[in-house]
Amino acid sequence: MKNIIHDSMNENCAVTSHTLADFESELPRWCKGCGDHGVLTGIQRALKKNNIDPENVVSVSGIGCSSRLPHYLRTYGFHGLHGRALPIATGVRLARPESHVLVVMGDGDCFSIGGNHWLHAIRYNINVVALVLDNNIYALTKKQASPTTPDGQLTNTTPRGTYLEPMNPLSVVMGMTNVSFLAQSATWLPNHLDATIEKAWSHHGLSFVRILQRCPVYMPQGFGDGGKNYPVVLLENEQGIPIDQTALLRGPAQPHDHTDIHAAQEVAHTSEPAPMGLIYQNERLPAYEDIRFSRTDKPRDRSDFLRRLDGTLDKFAV
Repeated sequence: MKNIIHDSMNENCAVTSHTLADFESELPRWCKGCGDHGVLTGIQRALKKNNIDPENVVSVSGIGCSSRLPHYLRTYGFHGLHGRALPIATGVRLARPESHVLVVMGDGDCFSIGGNHWLHAIRYNINVVALVLDNNIYALTKKQASPTTPDGQLTNTTPRGTYLEPMNPLSVVMGMTNVSFLAQSATWLPNHLDATIEKAWSHHGLSFVRILQRCPVYMPQGFGDGGKNYPVVLLENEQGIPIDQTALLRGPAQPHDHTDIHAAQEVAHTSEPAPMGLIYQNERLPAYEDIRFSRTDKPRDRSDFLRRLDGTLDKFAV
C-alpha cells in the first residue's frame, strides 16, 4: 500500500493525466491464453480513460485464478478469503465512501462459495463494480466443477460427469430485488469488453458484470472453444454498450430496452444465443450507503478511525 503512495503520488507535482503504466504492477502469472489478461487490461484502460488516481481505488478479490488480479493492478488491494470478496468490499465502501471499489471474482468464488453474499450484495445495491470472470470451472484447484460447469463435463470432483444443468447467473440476478445494473460480455469481444467495464464504472450502485472466458488448461473447449463457435446476440441501444464491426462478426445485433425490467428478465433467461451487452440498468435506485448515511450518521471526521484501519490493512500488505 505504501508503495502506491510513494510511487504514484507526488504532492509537489500533481498528476494531470494518467497512463496505463500508472495502473500496472507486477507481471501477471496467469497461463498463456487465459482471459484474465484481457480483463486486467480492460480495467486499466477504464481507469486511465476516467483519469482515476490509483490511490483512490481499492480492488477486492476472493480466491481463484482471477482473484490474483489485485496483485497486478497498481491500486490498493485486498486479496481475501474464498467467496468473501463482496462483504469485504461492502465494508471498504462504507468506511471509505470516497474510494472507487472494484470486486473481482471467479464463477465458483461468486456463485457457489460466495453465493449468499452475492445475492445480498445485489439487494443492498452497494456502490461497487463487481466483475465475475466465468470460465465454467474451478481452475486454481485444477478442474473442479463449478455452478456453471456444463452438464456431463468430466472434472476432478465429477469423474463420471456432472449431473446438473449449469446455473444461469443472469436469471438469478434479475430475480432479485433492487437490481440496478446487469451486463454481460466476453474476452473474445475485446472492444465490447472494454466498453462494458467502462459503462459499469460510470454507474452509481452495484454494477454486476459477467465476463465469459475460457480456461486454456482445464476448460479449453469452454464457450465454443473460446468463443470461436459460441452463439451470441449483441444487445443494441444508443444508451447501452457500443457495438463495433468486429463484434458483429461473432453475432447479430438485437434492439433491447435495458430500462424495461420485463424485457431484461426475458433476455436474462436466454442462454443460447448468449446475450451480450447491457441487460438492465435502473439509475433511480439509491445505493446502500446513500440510504444508510441519510438515516444514520454521515461520514464524519474519522481521522483516528482511518489511521487505525490503515494500520490494520497494512499488516496484510503484499
